[in-house]
Amino acid sequence: MSTSLTAVNPIRTSEIVQIRPESPTVKTFIISDRLCTKAKPGQFLMLWIPGIDEIPLSIMDTSNGLVSVSVKAVGDATRHLHNMEAGATIGVRGPFGNSFTESRGKVLLISGGTGTAPLLFLAKQLSAKTERLSFVEGAKTKDELLFTRELRGVCSEKNIITTTNDGTYGLQCLVTEPLGKLLDKEKFDMIYTCGPEVMVKKVFELTEQRKLPLEASLERLMRCGIGLCGSCMIGKYRVCRDGPVFNAAQLREVKDELGISKIGFDGSRIPV
Repeated sequence: MSTSLTAVNPIRTSEIVQIRPESPTVKTFIISDRLCTKAKPGQFLMLWIPGIDEIPLSIMDTSNGLVSVSVKAVGDATRHLHNMEAGATIGVRGPFGNSFTESRGKVLLISGGTGTAPLLFLAKQLSAKTERLSFVEGAKTKDELLFTRELRGVCSEKNIITTTNDGTYGLQCLVTEPLGKLLDKEKFDMIYTCGPEVMVKKVFELTEQRKLPLEASLERLMRCGIGLCGSCMIGKYRVCRDGPVFNAAQLREVKDELGISKIGFDGSRIPV
């Protein structure tokens, strides 16, 4: 298995074509890579920062041989990436993992933080195919809200709900707080979510109570990206190989770990 996967998808040396600041802590990196332009919403790539580390990143967009990823500076590798400039050399593997399934009818997308990036990718593909596309986005502050202009381009303004923890934009609350009333008022044919795992768990609980369909993209520590190392395990699933997108039935199987614990860098189980 490992030989065939690495043979068809080896690491490629590429370059950063453009860097676009999105917030005080998030930048979008546009990279030249032909294979990753075939990615579907929900899939991810492994980005190698020479001399530092290799990290998994959700794909935000693809076009004309270019692939975009949005990265928050949260650790040594991402901070080093943020300090790089256009033209710098990086390595790319991917795309990996499964993707969101396309739905029609009335669709709701719920995101937190950089989880907005893959859902924006999905929203662009669904916008012309759905009866109604609604989006709920949350962040800590107004400055940390991502892609608000782009979301207005694919969703009607009246179908967008925005929340901030400090109340500097939209509703002052967690992104999951308006969901109960919204889910009781509107009948959605599919719900998608991506963001911090504690948020994903709450979305799962709200949709389970109402027996609504859900697909969620999960984030775990990923070292290999192809299901070999086991660092991204949740229950019986390897997030990199079996996910990162999981449906409600699969989330039900791992609900005792979801939003509670994960495997850390030293292999021990730690709180999410």
